[in-house]
Amino acid sequence: METISERGESLTSQVHRALRQSIIVGELAPGSLHSVAKLAERLEVSRSPVREALISLADQGMVAFERNRGVRILQTTAHDLEEVFSLRLLLEVPATFRAAQIIAPADIERLREALGDRDKFLGAPTMLEHQEMDSGFHRAILQTAGNRRLVNIVDNLWSHQKMRGVSSAGRSRELADIYSEHEAVFERLQAGDGPGAAVAMRQHLENSASLLVAQETGDPAESVESPLRWLDLFAALEVPETSASGQA
Repeated sequence: METISERGESLTSQVHRALRQSIIVGELAPGSLHSVAKLAERLEVSRSPVREALISLADQGMVAFERNRGVRILQTTAHDLEEVFSLRLLLEVPATFRAAQIIAPADIERLREALGDRDKFLGAPTMLEHQEMDSGFHRAILQTAGNRRLVNIVDNLWSHQKMRGVSSAGRSRELADIYSEHEAVFERLQAGDGPGAAVAMRQHLENSASLLVAQETGDPAESVESPLRWLDLFAALEVPETSASGQA
């Protein structure tokens, strides 16, 4: 578990990050039960910041308190992934469109850096490192869109996706496929092509979603059904044009 230091960040924030990271990498295994006292002992801190951090993690859906027993690490299910990607589609696709509309030269360089070198991406030695590079690119796009709260919301969604190392990379598809999809999004953003960037992001998220759900359920049919449900959701959100008389 990550060591708690004396840096400027608050103790509760450090404990929160350490516990969150331990859950993501599986050090605190899904389904396992822990006491506040034991976790505080492992982190060499008092119980108060651990309790506060766990309350925050419970709000994020990563743990659940059990009366007189402790706190249990929750497990990500296929249904959880469907919910996560439904929200990511609703949030990241329009954000990518917005980012392309307002992108500046400095943003392009920052996105290029976040995209990274293909060889480095393909050579990421651990799943966690790959996930950090992957989420870093998405985060850079959201930052370009200029909505700080949106970045925080999607970071929380990423936490659920990262639990148990959930990723399609190396199992359902190759890292090269993921990088190529990122590259397609970047090229449209660089060109200031809002619709093209949004479509590329939507395709990327739907590819990841359908494969991950099938991977978690063991049912290849899910890779077809889930994206269709999301497509129906997008269609339902289309707002009809308003006529000159003001009637829809």
